[in-house]
Amino acid sequence: MEKVVVLGSINVDTILNIKRLPVPGETMAMSDESNAGGGKGANQAIAAVRGGAKTTFIAKIGQDHAADFMLDTFKKDGLNMENITVDPKAGTGKAYILLDDNGQNSILIYGGANQTISVDDVKNAESSIAEADCLISEFETPIEATLEAFRIAKKNNVVTILNPAPAKTDIPEELFQLTDIIVPNETEAEAITGVKAVDKKSIINSADKLNKMGVKRVIITIGSRGSLYYTDGKDDFVNAYKVSAVDTTAAGDTFIGYLAAKLDSNLDNMVEAMKFASKASSIAVQVKGAQNSIPYVDDVKI
Repeated sequence: MEKVVVLGSINVDTILNIKRLPVPGETMAMSDESNAGGGKGANQAIAAVRGGAKTTFIAKIGQDHAADFMLDTFKKDGLNMENITVDPKAGTGKAYILLDDNGQNSILIYGGANQTISVDDVKNAESSIAEADCLISEFETPIEATLEAFRIAKKNNVVTILNPAPAKTDIPEELFQLTDIIVPNETEAEAITGVKAVDKKSIINSADKLNKMGVKRVIITIGSRGSLYYTDGKDDFVNAYKVSAVDTTAAGDTFIGYLAAKLDSNLDNMVEAMKFASKASSIAVQVKGAQNSIPYVDDVKI
């Protein structure tokens, strides 16, 4: 799609490299520490713009050095930042990522200014949403803001993509009905539907439940196995590219941003867009960090 708007979070990531995840009460040494730009919303916005879409970001930052660091990154990528506002009291969001030697991670989040995005902030960005082809949002910002953004989008025939992450169980029914495409991973899908994704049959069952909640198109990502697309009782499976993962931190966000950038406005090329997004994600997991790992479109070949 040509014009993408992302409503979401901004975090500065502190990445702590460890051999394995510690057990309760254990003290262990790190092998390395580094900082990088992150936040699910920011990752998805950067993935969309690097995927070739003109991208506007609706977000909130604090008055601190972390904000300056993030804004410099956005500027270099050409993100439209006119709807990024400043909270004078809350700090810019932060994430602390425990990354083990196998490339798996556990993440602790400080929401900060991300949690102060309001319905009024979204209304102030109404013209940007109305002029877009696609709107993406996730759950690292208040759900009330996402709901208002999706209302505006559907009023203006804008395609809506919901990434229900981090996992929630208390999602308003109206939000499902306003969502054109929902993209959870298997854990997030289980939190919503109660179906544990252990094989293709159970993944389809989970997708069918999401379908019946009001979302016509469902994509469930299943890590290194790939992703499943489901709509109206029909399914397609896209295998993941086989690579040696170093860091999976931004894999899902890269997938979603590239998916939005590649999709046609009528959504007829869904499987093709998923393959393109999967390739971009496979490149991202081979690099440590979040935003610095997201590839540029010229490097994504399928």
